Amino acid sequence: MKKLFNALLALCVVGLLFICWRSIQDDIDFQAEVTIRENAVKARLLEIRAVEEEYKLQHDGLYCDSLWRLVEFARTGRIPKIVKEGVLTDEQMESGLTEAKAAAIVNSGDAAAIAANGLQGFRRDTTWVNLTDSLFGPGYVADSLRYIPYAEGDTFDLMSFTNMTRSGTIQYVMECSAPDASFLKNMGRNGERLIVNRRKLADDMGNYAGLKIGDINNWNNNAGNWE
Repeated sequence: MKKLFNALLALCVVGLLFICWRSIQDDIDFQAEVTIRENAVKARLLEIRAVEEEYKLQHDGLYCDSLWRLVEFARTGRIPKIVKEGVLTDEQMESGLTEAKAAAIVNSGDAAAIAANGLQGFRRDTTWVNLTDSLFGPGYVADSLRYIPYAEGDTFDLMSFTNMTRSGTIQYVMECSAPDASFLKNMGRNGERLIVNRRKLADDMGNYAGLKIGDINNWNNNAGNWE
């Protein structure tokens, strides 16, 4: 009888240890999944930031305030790429040659002038390449920019605004955000509890309950709120 009791006690101990281990492992697995989702959203936000910065360069400093237009720009946009061959020697620069002057001589097609200035191997050409190919590599699907990862079709919120500083300087600002409730959905009760807790903490601290880049109210060089 005593042996049976000891055996049952041992089984109970093993069972309790398993339950404790399973509880701890479930927490570890849950946090790992949260991290995976957060990293995917952060990566997408950084891609949006890269496209917005290029949009700004080509639109007189203005940021895009529409995901649809930003995606279209990413899909059809081009950015300049300078092809460089050859470098100017110290002697050439001392004689007054600059990159711009050398390029002008080469582009003129004057063989005698090119030879006289020793520019036979010098080339500076500007070509226009696909924006997404240049930023993210071939095969990038521009339409994916609008969608929040793991959010089952939810899209990012994108805004831009023009601020006037006290000194009279104009600041162009943008903000793109993804709420916790979108990319943490369908993670069970723990996920629902995490969303509620994060929202409460963010409200208490006056922060945004989610991940975002930029700030519509304050210029911050389009930094992520996790950076």
